[in-house]
Amino acid sequence: MLSFISFWKASAIVLCDFGSSAYYSGGIAMKAYGPAFPWFILGVMLFAGVMLAVYVESCSMFVRGGVYVVVRHAMGKFVAKIAVSALVFDYVLTGPISAISAGLYISYLAKSLMGMAGVEASFSPNMLAVVFGVAVISYFWKANIRGVKESGDTNVKIVLFVAFIAAVLLIWSLLTVYVRGFTLPPFKLEFSDYALGWAKDISWLKPVGMIGIFMAFGHSILALSGLESMAQVYREIEDPKIPNLKKTATIVFLFSLLFTGVLTFLSAIIIPAERIVGEYSENLLSGLALELHGPYFARLGLQVLVVISGGLILMGAVNTSFVGANGILNRVAEDGILHDWFRKLHPKYGTTSRIITMVALLQITIIIISRGDIFLLGQAYAFGVMWSLIFDTLSLVVLRFKDTEFEREWLFPFNIRVKRYQVPVGLMAVLLVLLITGTMNLITKPTATVMGLIFTAAFFTIFQVSEKMNEKKATLHVEDEEAEEKLNLKSEADINTILPELSRPNRILVPARNPDNLVHLKQILKTVDDSTTDIIVLSAKVTKNMEFGREENPVTDEDKDLFRNVVLMAEKYGKTVKPMLVFSNDPFLSIAQVAYAARVSEIVMGVSGSVGAEIQLEKLAMAWGMLQKEDGLSVKARVIWQGREMSYKL
Repeated sequence: MLSFISFWKASAIVLCDFGSSAYYSGGIAMKAYGPAFPWFILGVMLFAGVMLAVYVESCSMFVRGGVYVVVRHAMGKFVAKIAVSALVFDYVLTGPISAISAGLYISYLAKSLMGMAGVEASFSPNMLAVVFGVAVISYFWKANIRGVKESGDTNVKIVLFVAFIAAVLLIWSLLTVYVRGFTLPPFKLEFSDYALGWAKDISWLKPVGMIGIFMAFGHSILALSGLESMAQVYREIEDPKIPNLKKTATIVFLFSLLFTGVLTFLSAIIIPAERIVGEYSENLLSGLALELHGPYFARLGLQVLVVISGGLILMGAVNTSFVGANGILNRVAEDGILHDWFRKLHPKYGTTSRIITMVALLQITIIIISRGDIFLLGQAYAFGVMWSLIFDTLSLVVLRFKDTEFEREWLFPFNIRVKRYQVPVGLMAVLLVLLITGTMNLITKPTATVMGLIFTAAFFTIFQVSEKMNEKKATLHVEDEEAEEKLNLKSEADINTILPELSRPNRILVPARNPDNLVHLKQILKTVDDSTTDIIVLSAKVTKNMEFGREENPVTDEDKDLFRNVVLMAEKYGKTVKPMLVFSNDPFLSIAQVAYAARVSEIVMGVSGSVGAEIQLEKLAMAWGMLQKEDGLSVKARVIWQGREMSYKL
């Protein structure tokens, strides 16, 4: 069943990726440019609201959106392949940095507990984090091979627990500040030589004034990781999609501002700067728990809860890295730029196991090479985050001039109307900030720049070669054993085995045959409340010499085109549908049998160009009369086409 989720669940899915940066972004920023880090982390969280608004416009244009789709429409496949290569780098790095961060929090908690017990902790937290990280990646590799998805319900529970711990931290921190007093962190930039990168060898590029501000902003930008999850989850948001997307963006912004921005700022107020650098740079929120005012055992208990909450949300981010990378690579494969070898389905679980395995191997390799250095991972991570944001924003600016007729349900603010163009002054200002920051990042993060460029070039090469191979295969008319749209089909011999999946009080049956004639389905999706009504989309395929049932019959390209269009239309309107394909020698009898078995109240058909609405209703009425009905079930049959409708009571 194609189903959709509420904005609460969508927010939770995004926050399990976006919110995880609270656990490591502050410490990484502190090591890069010193005591001014809380001001910049708070600034980045405010800037997150701007970028969320950018993604709202992007999603309003493309239901199945994201960086690749937007860039392809704006600047073509070539640039889109570069953009999606950088984005894959972002997703691949999400796993290692999240797993290592969780391992470091656990390691430092173990040190605290061992110290309380009087046992000397002689192990290296970074090495323990590496072992833990490899184990976590291996677990989620196996889980995703089996087909485990992101669960909206599970993510909501995780975010609620994290929000509770964050609230305890926030209230206790404010009480600590009240008891001890406070001094605001100095707005003073003290860049390390490593954080300056190549800039220290450029005489005119000094980290002062606006140059220094953009350098520091670039070292904090990794706190924006996870924004692409907004685009990936948009297709699953229920109707009305844009209003619910705006609610999702608002919840994500407010949660992240308080959780990442405010708690990082309070950490800098409460924890002495030298202790942040010396003890807590890799576990800042644990350090905040231990430095609060109160009895030690209470603070240690809070540290345990912080580590548990961090482990949950960081593990959610690891799973997101698999789901996101797999989803993006499957999306580009549909466009012909990734060879079908990568998308070969697992013989048992029906998942794209080769893509998942490739992502896992890359993540484990990165973890081992990094040796648990969260600062190094953070530098590299910022490359993918930064350039995916740049490409997405640049594409929206280009589309404002290139495609003025494209329907946009929402526009990023601050536009000037010039003839038929909405000149995006606001978007161009955002793009300017991103470009300056991205350029500074290339200069100040040489290791990340080299790693990012190599990774991007490698994936770009894979996409180029795959595209050429696919073009050659198409030219030679080689039959493709693996269909373009990978479908997991559940075969049932009896309609009654499917009925328990229909749980709503009302049911409507929508027969469909022509992928280009779905006017009747569109009308149902626009008007029916799917929270109270099951919408069954039935394709009755004529096969000679057999009775109604699900026999072993091939699913043709025409069938896939039909259900692909059904899915796309359902995604557009955010309504849940139940697609069903049956094989029968009499399609009208099949429609009647399914309608009766499912106890539907309406059958809504599209008009047939060969026989017309009256004949369709007549044939359906005859088929309905042939059924041996034990009760007086009454069904309304409707035929809908452009501007007209004909109905009959069966």
